[in-house]
Amino acid sequence: MPNSSMSLRDSGGAPSAGACGADVEEFGPRPASARPGGPRPPEQARSGSAAGPTRRALAGAARAGRAVRWYVTNLMGDTAYATYVAHHRRHHPDEPALTERQFWRQRMDDQDRNPGARCC
Repeated sequence: MPNSSMSLRDSGGAPSAGACGADVEEFGPRPASARPGGPRPPEQARSGSAAGPTRRALAGAARAGRAVRWYVTNLMGDTAYATYVAHHRRHHPDEPALTERQFWRQRMDDQDRNPGARCC
């Protein structure tokens, strides 16, 4: 009965096609140019460069800016008509939606009739 190390190799001593180490050749790992996807671009190869932390900081600042913009536009009601149209198309597809001018007029009239928690 052959031992387990013999079952992974064919009679020539090279790893068989089904062996776990199929991507590690007899003389070590494959060079970067032979890896799937090819060699890494220079910006990824330089892990200690300042481009990585700077890029991450700028991406974080951009993400924070987008979040603030989203919050302010929703707080001020800039997206109210688009939200209304999406809701109207989803729940009342057979009825025509109000125009933007009609929507804002109705919204202002509703706020004047029912001031709620407004200060003015």
